[in-house]
Amino acid sequence: MSSLRKSNKYRKARLAAKERARAWGTVGWHGSSRRTECFAVCRRRIARFICVFIVAVAACGGPGLVAQAPVTLQSASTKSRLQNRTFQSKALGRAMKYRIWLPAGYFNGTTRYPVLYLLHGWAGDETNWSTLTKLTKYAETLPVIIVMPDGQNSWYVDSAKEETEKFEAYVMQDLIQAIEQSWRTVPRREGRAIAGLSMGGYGAVKAALKHPEMFQVAASLSGAFNAASPELEKDREDLRPSLAKAFGPERSETRQQNDLYALVQKADVKGTPYLYIDCGNQDETFLESNRKLAAILSQRKFAYEYHEFPGVHDWQYWDKRLPAVLSLVRQQLVKE
Repeated sequence: MSSLRKSNKYRKARLAAKERARAWGTVGWHGSSRRTECFAVCRRRIARFICVFIVAVAACGGPGLVAQAPVTLQSASTKSRLQNRTFQSKALGRAMKYRIWLPAGYFNGTTRYPVLYLLHGWAGDETNWSTLTKLTKYAETLPVIIVMPDGQNSWYVDSAKEETEKFEAYVMQDLIQAIEQSWRTVPRREGRAIAGLSMGGYGAVKAALKHPEMFQVAASLSGAFNAASPELEKDREDLRPSLAKAFGPERSETRQQNDLYALVQKADVKGTPYLYIDCGNQDETFLESNRKLAAILSQRKFAYEYHEFPGVHDWQYWDKRLPAVLSLVRQQLVKE
């Protein structure tokens, strides 16, 4: 009887232990559930707070969480071949824009590339060449960096009337320095070409004559070679304000220093870059000025070529003739 009571006692003890274990396990399971649920609630509250914070920052114009603009051509980290950039010009005392076209494979290696500086015409800007011609198509396989600066209506000279408008210094010093510091270029004469149309054609040939040590080749399409002549101001009322601002009075020192015909007469023939001159044979304003320059080049036996093709002073003509300029640049600058 005592043995049975002892057995019952042990059985009750074991049952009590099991009950406690079950009770503890149940309590433990419920406690874990409550903790998990608590964590989930906290996470949801934190997420709501972050969302509210982001929206508030964006609404206030804060830096960068949601309110960022999409990446543009100007982004410093973009790998687009066509980009818009700005840099600080010491000569002008302000930030200036340029558009740049990079060769295929530029971002995949360490190769250095020659550079073509491509100048726009009067009333133009740095976007003209890539929007009004098929430049990017023509230059698709050209292993040359193409830089298109904003030259405003400056005629690419240091203004006779405004001390701060030094556009020749801006291109010849500030721009070239900025490009060679920012991109993998060939930073010597053999790695540079300059070209342009109309006002830019004048600027390109003037740069080659005044700074022959800087360029291997210069090219002009429909160049306004008589820009420094007072006669052009009289003939073209629309150009008069910009010409007067750039060159000053009729006999100013600036006119004499930037008279293309005077420059070519005294230039060193052997030291002058190769010159490419091209003009439409129906260009009423500048055909004769192109023929006049070509005659002097021929007389003095410069290394040059001169072409006249059917066309007027317009983008259709310049788009048609651009491939010839790019082909010459390849021939002169690219060692293949």
